Amino acid sequence: MLLAMAQADRAREQVLRTALRLDESVQVRSGTEAWGDLRSYRAVVLDGAQPILKSAVAQLHAFVENGGALLAIGAAPAAAADPLAALLGVVAEPARPQCELFAKCSRETNELLQRIEAEFAVVEGLAALQLLHADLRVLLSVNWALKDEPAAVERRIGVGRIVTSSLGSTSQALLAPALGAILRRALRPPLDDAAARRTITTAIVGYGPAGGMGFVHGSGIARTAGLQLAAVCDLSDSRRAAASADFPGIAGHINAEDLARDPAIQLVLIATPPVSHAGLALQMLEAGKHVACEKPLCLTTAEADRLIAAARANGLMLTINQNRRWDPDYLAVQRAVHTGLLGDIFNVETFVGSFEHPCRYWHSDAQVSGGAAFDWGSHYIDWTLQLLPGLPQAVSALAHKRVWRDVTNADQIRVRMLWSDGREAEFIASDVAAVPKPKFYIQGTGGTLAGHYRPLLFERLDAATGYEAKQPHFAEAPATLLLARYESGYGITETQLPPQPQQPFGFHRNIADHLLLGDELAVTPESVRSVIRVLEAAEESAKAGGQLISLEK
Repeated sequence: MLLAMAQADRAREQVLRTALRLDESVQVRSGTEAWGDLRSYRAVVLDGAQPILKSAVAQLHAFVENGGALLAIGAAPAAAADPLAALLGVVAEPARPQCELFAKCSRETNELLQRIEAEFAVVEGLAALQLLHADLRVLLSVNWALKDEPAAVERRIGVGRIVTSSLGSTSQALLAPALGAILRRALRPPLDDAAARRTITTAIVGYGPAGGMGFVHGSGIARTAGLQLAAVCDLSDSRRAAASADFPGIAGHINAEDLARDPAIQLVLIATPPVSHAGLALQMLEAGKHVACEKPLCLTTAEADRLIAAARANGLMLTINQNRRWDPDYLAVQRAVHTGLLGDIFNVETFVGSFEHPCRYWHSDAQVSGGAAFDWGSHYIDWTLQLLPGLPQAVSALAHKRVWRDVTNADQIRVRMLWSDGREAEFIASDVAAVPKPKFYIQGTGGTLAGHYRPLLFERLDAATGYEAKQPHFAEAPATLLLARYESGYGITETQLPPQPQQPFGFHRNIADHLLLGDELAVTPESVRSVIRVLEAAEESAKAGGQLISLEK
């Protein structure tokens, strides 16, 4: 891929790399530097207004005509006589004052806009586009003074395409998730509308009890365009019947072998207890099915490696429902870290727990769950490894069994992670903590962020029984987030961070976007392998009384 920038700007280049997911293989040219032979690239990005010679425009035209993708961000010229205007099919009006704008997706069917919010906010100085050709399709418009102004357009030439966007000139706009998704899709070969609208037939293995993960996944599939729930597999007659009642018209399978042989099923979502995940996932991958698995993916690193190898060998998707990557409070924490509000972070502490009898289902049985670290730790350590990149150098863990003798998981486990550069992290899961620690406690060179649990209480007055109160699980409400920063000569300033907006069924939408449009997986099996490696080491260390386990190999 070629990134042609109006001028050398390292900060801008980094924002483009982040928003467009550009890897190190991308070739960067700035100003009047020669581009070379475009036939060696699959996509070209023009960032900003650039002096392009007629010969370069002709070269770009041939590149697109032969199947290349051209993305022009803030590159539309002001004059129709400019050779580039004839290629892009647009000219740009003078930029208006920068402010928060609302980009609206076209109502026309277009693969670039599949499962994108109908309207989303960006901070930009709008340079409205004037269309010069009739073969342009408006992708995005911005309402300015009650008039819809074109802000992004698509043009097909030959078997390739050009997408021109006046949005993305500012870093804030470029990093808006919806705009980034559209621009990344523009860098891939175009799909016909029929391909973008096809559906992936999906089955759930392990429907589970009423209101459980089977119902959650069934609801996510039903509410995600591009996915169709076609079957459920469960050993229980009553649970298969419940699934059919919840989602009429689906098929029912008793055993996984029958499901694996069903040629109509393209994607299998595994929602059984953890000890069975690896075997079922491998069975479905070898049967040619894409697989989405509940967390944890498996209980050992060796199992993770086998699953990753099987998915690669068969050209199939393997992803894991690390659904708490979409939690509003975690996303706010991630945003604070990635935007530099904490400086360079060096310590991440997380906690989940209370003082109450553990559940008496499989979650509390180490032979099925994998141990105390694997249940909530699958989420909390996943968060930690997203915030502190790279695998820790070593892991240690201490576990207590002092109160709840009827279940086999530890009453409490404390996992410590150490990196070779001195960074550190800690995770505690406890069923013997009457006073909870902060959910998040994150230290950086620029500040500290603390997230405190905020229990919910639903109160009502019933005409017959009077006062009633119901308290959901304490971990379900977003934490209250406090950011404290030191300012030289002034002192500590405190800011309460709001949670990010909810993104219902983000995991399921990403699956559809990946399989139908080629979007990146939000949860790769390689990223989850690191989580499994830490969890496996933690259980090993806890059994050895806290012995330090090296992960370097």
